[in-house]
Amino acid sequence: MAIGHALIDLTPLRSSPAFRRLWIGRAFSGFGGQLTLVAVMFQVWHATGSTVWTGAVGLAQAVPLIVFGLFAGAAIDRVDRRKFYLVTTVGQAVCAILLAVQGFFGQLPVIAVLLLVAVQSCFVAGGGPAARTFLPRLLPGDQLAAGLALNRIAFQGAMLLGPALGGLLLGWLGVGGCYLLDAITFVLAFYGAFGLPPMRPDGEVSRPGLHGVLDGLTFLVRSPVVRGALLTDLATTVLSMPISLFPLVNAERFGNNPRTLGLFLSAMAVGGVLASVWSGVFTRMARPGLVMLCGSATWGVALALFGIAPNPWLGLAFLVLAGAADTVSVVSRGTIVQLHTPDALRGRVAAAEQIVGQAGPDLGNLRGGLVAGATSGLVALVSGGLLCVAAVALVGASIPGLRRFSTAASAQSR
Repeated sequence: MAIGHALIDLTPLRSSPAFRRLWIGRAFSGFGGQLTLVAVMFQVWHATGSTVWTGAVGLAQAVPLIVFGLFAGAAIDRVDRRKFYLVTTVGQAVCAILLAVQGFFGQLPVIAVLLLVAVQSCFVAGGGPAARTFLPRLLPGDQLAAGLALNRIAFQGAMLLGPALGGLLLGWLGVGGCYLLDAITFVLAFYGAFGLPPMRPDGEVSRPGLHGVLDGLTFLVRSPVVRGALLTDLATTVLSMPISLFPLVNAERFGNNPRTLGLFLSAMAVGGVLASVWSGVFTRMARPGLVMLCGSATWGVALALFGIAPNPWLGLAFLVLAGAADTVSVVSRGTIVQLHTPDALRGRVAAAEQIVGQAGPDLGNLRGGLVAGATSGLVALVSGGLLCVAAVALVGASIPGLRRFSTAASAQSR
C-alpha cells in the first residue's frame, strides 16, 4: 500500500466546506474544554484539598449526559438539528463566560462551580449527539469513515495537548485565563455552526418525550448490527478499562515510579494519534464491522499482555498498541452506526452512543478497581483483557451481519 494511501484521508476537509468549518470549530472548542477541565480541577482542589470534591467534577460532567442524553436525542429528531446545535453551543459558551467571570472577579463556592459544570454538561448532552447527526448530510457514504477519523484525531489532539497546556496557562494566567480562553474558542464553534445548512430530520418525526425515547430504544433492540456495535464498545470498556489500575500496577510491578505512571496514560494517547494519522489503512476497508471486532479484540489482548509485561518499556509498547486498537474500533463503530441508522433516528442513536461512551469507561474502571482490590492489579488486567476478547468473539459469532457489513453495499442502498 502506498504511503499516501495509508495516511489519514483529508478528502472530507477538501470536498466539504461545511464539514471543514465544523471540524475546525469543534477541534478548538474541544481543546478549550480541556483547559476548563484542568482549571476546574485546580480550583476545586485549591479550595477544598479533597479528592472527593475533585472526583465530583467528573460526576458533574457525567450525570447530565446519562440522565438527559436520550431525551435530548429524541428532541434532536424532532427539530432542525442545526438550530438545536446552535442553542446548545450558546448554552455552553454562556457557562464558559460565567466561569471566566467568577475566575477573575471572585471565585464562587465549590458547589456553585460544580453546578455550572453540570449545567454546561446538560448542553453537551444535546450538542454532542446533534453534531454526530451532521456527517451523513455533509459527506458521501464513502467518506464517512475518513470524516470520523478526522474527528477522532482532533479529539485526541485536545486530550493530549490540552491538559499539558492548561497546566502551563494556570501558572501564567490563572484559572480565569483558562476559562476565558475556553470561552473564546466558542467563536470558532459558532463559525462552524453557522456554516451548516438547515437539517430537519428525514422521515417520520420523533414522538415527544418518553415515547420518542422508547422508539429509539426499540430500534436499538431490533437492529442487530447497531446493537452489536454498541455491545462491542461496552465489552471493551466495561470488561477491560485499565485506567484505575495504573497506579496499582505501577506500584506492584515497576517500583512506584511517578514518571512511569505518567507515561502509561501518554502511551495510550500516542497509540491513538498514530492510528489516526495512519487511518487510511483501515478507513478505506469495505468491512468496518470486521475491522471493529479485530480492533476491539486487539485492545483486550494488548491489555492482557501489558499486565504480564516484565519491564516498563515493553508494557508501554503494549499500551501504545491498545491505544491504536481503540481508535480503530471507535472509528469503525461510528461508521457502522452512521450508515446503518435511518436519518429520523440518528439523534436518539447518537445519544445512546454518547451514553455508552461515557458510562462504559466509568463502569470499567470501577470493575477493575474492585477486582484488583480482591486479587491484584495483574489479575484484574489479564482477566479483563481475556474477558474482553471472549465477549467480542461472542458478539461477532452471534451477529453475522456485523461481520459481513459492507460500506460498498450500504452506499449503493443510500
